[in-house]
Amino acid sequence: MMRVRTLGSPQTVKVEAARREARRVLAEALLAGLPTRPVATAADAMTFAAFAPEFLACSARHWKPATLVRNRRAIERDLIPFFGEMRLSEIERTDIARWRDSMASRSGNFNRAVPVLSALMNEAEVFGHRRRGSNPCRGIARYKRKQPQRYLSPAEYRALGAAIKNAEGEMPRAVPIIRLLIYTGARLSEIATLNWEWVKPPRLFLPDSKTGPKVIYLNAPARAVLAKLDTGQGKGLVFPAPRDPAKSFDPTSHWHQLRARAGLADVRLHDLRHSFASMAIRDGISLTLIGRLLGHALPETTERYAHLADDTVLEAAQRVSGAIAAKLGLVA
Repeated sequence: MMRVRTLGSPQTVKVEAARREARRVLAEALLAGLPTRPVATAADAMTFAAFAPEFLACSARHWKPATLVRNRRAIERDLIPFFGEMRLSEIERTDIARWRDSMASRSGNFNRAVPVLSALMNEAEVFGHRRRGSNPCRGIARYKRKQPQRYLSPAEYRALGAAIKNAEGEMPRAVPIIRLLIYTGARLSEIATLNWEWVKPPRLFLPDSKTGPKVIYLNAPARAVLAKLDTGQGKGLVFPAPRDPAKSFDPTSHWHQLRARAGLADVRLHDLRHSFASMAIRDGISLTLIGRLLGHALPETTERYAHLADDTVLEAAQRVSGAIAAKLGLVA
């Protein structure tokens, strides 16, 4: 059955307006009988800024205090200014891409904030503010940033060792911490906040760390450092702050003095961890075992040292090929 609809007379309706109206009428006819989008509900209308406090409250019980502070800062500084007035149900992948572009000059902030945004979107699905499986952050690439990695050479180790030895009486708290960092490859937070209750030679049993509960293996030099400090009390901080024994001691300022004396002004405390891995690779220890020694939760974290293993293999190959060439009389 044909239906005719009049749009108006040529005298009252302009051509462009008539065409627009004709397209609308045709669209209505084509969509007639098909399901229509449901009327928006209160859940659909929830904005990003309104949901953020609820998300933080729900996530706080899963996060460490420092993580909560960092993630709250990311939400308030990097996410709400861009997404705040948007409805959670309407945030799409293109919005995430535009936000990423806007953060090009602050790529580090973007890389830290995007997992927070992704977690918030997942929580929004749980609360019914978004469709299940609709997280728009999925597959969004982070900015590639060159991670600073500094490795001590044998000569630099000797220079640092001399500086540490000369400072033992001057820095009685800092020197043992730095020695343990060198010997174990542990993170500063893991050693500085160490409790005697966790010291069970030949291991340290940390109830919590950056990657959760962790075991640190103590070699002979590390055990000697702790044995020298052990007063037999068996509890409390191994390195308490002098003015407030309830707080842990921070050796950072002393480290700055030590590295300057050793001529290593560009070396960070965390570089001692990288150097531990570098020495392990040079001694032929596998990446898998190095990951266990360092307490990496993911194999991908240890892969950053793969190029060091390649360099070691290349050096070995060059030595072997040089020896073979000498036997063949091909070396002048």
